[in-house]
Amino acid sequence: MSDEELIEAALAAARGADPRDVPVGAVIVDADGRVVASAANAREATSDPTAHAEVLAIRAAVAVIGDSWRLEGCTIAVTLEPCTMCAGAITLARLDRLVFGAWEPKTGAVGSLWDVVRDRRNVHRPQVRGGVLEQRCGDVLREFFARRR
Repeated sequence: MSDEELIEAALAAARGADPRDVPVGAVIVDADGRVVASAANAREATSDPTAHAEVLAIRAAVAVIGDSWRLEGCTIAVTLEPCTMCAGAITLARLDRLVFGAWEPKTGAVGSLWDVVRDRRNVHRPQVRGGVLEQRCGDVLREFFARRR
């Protein structure tokens, strides 16, 4: 799958978010390009502060792959630049690549405020491509927050 197709799949996952949750979606594909997991933010729906799309997708992918907590050879695509928690989880899960859509200037941890995933002190550093379908991903978030005001 191309990076744009990955973000399209993440946008589809975001559309499945509970209406109370910020519509962020994530998908994980294996080395052959097969989708092994997808998720949307579910913090409000589950009353779980860790229920970000990336964390939920990582948990689901590990359950599907089943032989290890390591997701080597896999790529995660997410509609919004990951926060520090999610960037750390992506690194710890040993994902090979991270592709994301919109930049997050307030909490982004993949270049906006911090760069957790590419910190040279990490044992594992995934490849990163940000800004893929940035406008479309940002529009989904802007529409959500406009409805809430």
